[in-house]
Amino acid sequence: MTGERSYKVIQWATGNIGTKALRAVIDHPILDLAGLWVSSPDKVGKDAGTLSGGQPCGISATSSVEQMIATPADCVLYMRQGTDIGEICALLASGKNIVTTRGDFHHPSSMDPDIRAQVEQACRTGNSSIYSTGSSPGFVTEALPIALLSLSRRLDCLTIEEFADMSSRNSPDLLFGIMGYGVAPGAFDQRKIDHVKQDFAGSLAQLADAAGITIDSWEGAGEMSAARDRVEIAAGTIEAGQVAAQRITISGMRAGKPVLRFRANWYCSSNIVDSDWELRESGWRIRVEGDTPLDVHITFPVKPEDYAAFTPGLTGHRAVNAVAAVCDAPPGIRTTADLPQIIARL
Repeated sequence: MTGERSYKVIQWATGNIGTKALRAVIDHPILDLAGLWVSSPDKVGKDAGTLSGGQPCGISATSSVEQMIATPADCVLYMRQGTDIGEICALLASGKNIVTTRGDFHHPSSMDPDIRAQVEQACRTGNSSIYSTGSSPGFVTEALPIALLSLSRRLDCLTIEEFADMSSRNSPDLLFGIMGYGVAPGAFDQRKIDHVKQDFAGSLAQLADAAGITIDSWEGAGEMSAARDRVEIAAGTIEAGQVAAQRITISGMRAGKPVLRFRANWYCSSNIVDSDWELRESGWRIRVEGDTPLDVHITFPVKPEDYAAFTPGLTGHRAVNAVAAVCDAPPGIRTTADLPQIIARL
């Protein structure tokens, strides 16, 4: 391309989302892959193109943080398991911007003050920025609601519902061992509620600040519902009376009523005892209640057998598309509300 700036990018980690992002960077018209960090010793030394399912591209994977810090680059796509603040601060201080799918930076004022101070100092040192994004939280809790609310002058309640049909997922350890399907209903694991609340309350709080919505408190609640009948799913069997659906609701409360709300609906069967849950096919439903009511439905026209290849792009591609905007932004912890509109360069 001539007359168009290009950006040198380091891909940080190659899990499902990271591998999708890596492939997108290699194929991108204005992004150039500058380096690849991996956590697995088995991947060290392998070509990035090969690791992402394509032809060799001449960039070898490394597990050396120091090597990547020393590598000239405009941006790091940070997609590792867990957030290493020391690592992030070193990258920012070296002059590299960061776009991350980690949910730690959606709402700067909600961050731990000491961690926020470290990150902001690193941004000042490197004249760099960091931005958290993805599909959810991110696109569906920030970018899309900002656009929808541009039609309103009064908001009574915004409800974002996410639906995930897990019946075709052949992961017994995840569904039965970790998520708790296929057992008798009991007390909801508070740790799950707290985990979802941490990411989604921060993202929705960003929206509240930008739109001038007063939130008195953030509340989280978890529910589970049992199967009416025995059901066979890809991961095994769920008997009648055992947990077949779960949902977690995060609510921003004002004067005792929810005004911003996110609900995650995860289910292995929609034939459950709580029929009022209104479980839908995988996707999102966004309802705006106010002077300009809206009811928006988004589904994914993808065959169940193609989901594993499709879903990482929902998160990874938005991060890739945000690289140019973040690189061109003022230094600091950036948010969807203060960045320009993210437009994909296809």
